Amino acid sequence: MQPSGVKGLWKNKKVFFISMFASFGGLLYGYQQGVLGQAVVMYAFQRDFPKIHDSAAALGWLTSVLQLGGWVGSLSAGIFGEVFSRKHTMFAGSLWVVLGSFLAAGAHSTAYLYAGRLFTGLGVGTLSAIGPLYNAELSPPEMRGFLIALQQLTTTIGIMLAYWIAYGSNYIGGTAEGQSDWAWRVPMLVQGIPAVILCAGLFFMPFSPRLLVNKGKNEEALKTLSYLRNLPEDHYLVQVEFLEIKSDYEFEKAIFDKRFPQLAKSTGDSVWRREFAQYSNVFRTKDSFKRVAIASLVMFFQQWTGIDSIIYYASIIFQSLGLTSSTTSLLATGVIGVINVATTIPAICYIDKVGRKPLMIAGSIGMACCELIIGVIVATCGHDWTTHAAAGWTAVVFVWLYIINFAYSWGPGSWILIAEIFPISIRAKGTSIGASANWMNNFIIAFVVPPMLSGIGWGTYVFFAVWSALGGVFIFFCVPETKGKTLEEMDQVFGSHSSQEDMEEFARVQERVGLTALIQGRHPQDESELDKETDVKVEHVLDA
Repeated sequence: MQPSGVKGLWKNKKVFFISMFASFGGLLYGYQQGVLGQAVVMYAFQRDFPKIHDSAAALGWLTSVLQLGGWVGSLSAGIFGEVFSRKHTMFAGSLWVVLGSFLAAGAHSTAYLYAGRLFTGLGVGTLSAIGPLYNAELSPPEMRGFLIALQQLTTTIGIMLAYWIAYGSNYIGGTAEGQSDWAWRVPMLVQGIPAVILCAGLFFMPFSPRLLVNKGKNEEALKTLSYLRNLPEDHYLVQVEFLEIKSDYEFEKAIFDKRFPQLAKSTGDSVWRREFAQYSNVFRTKDSFKRVAIASLVMFFQQWTGIDSIIYYASIIFQSLGLTSSTTSLLATGVIGVINVATTIPAICYIDKVGRKPLMIAGSIGMACCELIIGVIVATCGHDWTTHAAAGWTAVVFVWLYIINFAYSWGPGSWILIAEIFPISIRAKGTSIGASANWMNNFIIAFVVPPMLSGIGWGTYVFFAVWSALGGVFIFFCVPETKGKTLEEMDQVFGSHSSQEDMEEFARVQERVGLTALIQGRHPQDESELDKETDVKVEHVLDA
């Protein structure tokens, strides 16, 4: 096993920098999460859009329309990622963010504001689904958790940037009646800049080797693996990884054709029809359905810990806890951004050593305790924060502690899990379904939290505390540990290929593509013989 975490970077700098750049999607995701909640407490925004300021329902819709776009973007990313490639799908997502950001920043009516948020949601939803998948497929197994978690790190950085840029722009023209509308327009405008950079940088990024194998471009896939691992194409490790990818793809394709011959026949040579048909494949077998269910439930529980109710409405929540000044609430929210980043950094360095399950269970316990304490404080002291100012600040501190518990656990852990648990035949679609579950639950929470805060008050925190605890129970009983496993070994973790028939078929595929011979040291006499042997045997699998 190669070094993991930070130590592994010395041997995988190239993959790290590529993954870091691909994780710009996470930066955009995080920035849009934090920017609106900061803008709506500014005097200039309330002056320009009084109807939104005066209505909890209108504020909920403005926040949640982005999540609705994100749900559509993340769900469609599974098909577009297969048909057009991961790279080109990320490019399209970046363009949506550019369009949406500039529409929202220039809005003079609520219609343009809503449209800008919707288009931005389409973009960040696409990037949230395809970015972790792209990183997972480029990463060596010992660094996969670290590199996928870069998505969460850049998300937290995006949240922090949104908070502090808004805190600074709040002073444009003053903080009262004379405040310029640029106070809220500047933060909206800034979120388009990383999207422009990502659009340009994608031209220099490699294609996923697993997607290249899926497309039948084996030579290009081998060259890409060689480039990513800094090893020659004929190196044993490169050859083994390439043949593992190829055998897994050939097995999944052969099984799909064998189990669902009518479905495979009806799709013919149409790429689009086959990709849509693969969604039915997700739900036709117990193994695939189990993985999709786990991914979706992981994202369900991640959202119902209440994290995005804090991220979106932090300034409003802090005002409800007694920090009535918009400047003070913005400052307290900025501290959330710093804590989030500072806690995520060590988490992504050690998640491949400690594992996903221990961190996520510990995080659930910590979040539930913090939310329960906040609820008790609000219930007993919320009627008069002037008299109970110390209690208000205590509640603020527990909000910060809650963020710490999320940032080292469910933050990186949930995105890592949904990117790594699927077989290649449904990986893009499974990841997109998992990400879409995040967005749909995100949509619901963004919509209901303002009425909950104004309606049931302290009960909001107790409600989310219960769901945080249930999330820990779910991880403990239902989710297997996946650290250190290759994407191809993940089948064993979930008990896939358990039938004798599947095991025999998988062994035949490995033999036919040359993996068995390579591992056992039965090398063909020359490369041309290997190529010839591989081509013939792959044909045999597909015809079987």
